[in-house]
Amino acid sequence: MVLFCREQGSVLSISLLVQPRARKTEIIGVHGEALKVKVAGLPINGAANEELVRFFAKFLDVSKSAVQLKQGSTGRKKVIEVKGLTTSELTAILLKHGLLTIRLG
Repeated sequence: MVLFCREQGSVLSISLLVQPRARKTEIIGVHGEALKVKVAGLPINGAANEELVRFFAKFLDVSKSAVQLKQGSTGRKKVIEVKGLTTSELTAILLKHGLLTIRLG
């Protein structure tokens, strides 16, 4: 079970814990019930949020218009919504990049 995302119809909500002012934008891994993400943009005038949307669109191979910041525009805890992506597809992408592990037994 993936605790950091929830699927509703054709929209996938992903909970994030964001660390701004990083050297580069990257997903660090799972942190509790959120994906931890370092963001290269500064948290000024929405630059970090724009970088976050751009990064996830590219990482998930969806259009930029398919990714929307839904909650947390001024905080470290955020929720993005991705149209046209399923939990299974997200899980496969994270596994492919070594950002998620599966525990057996």
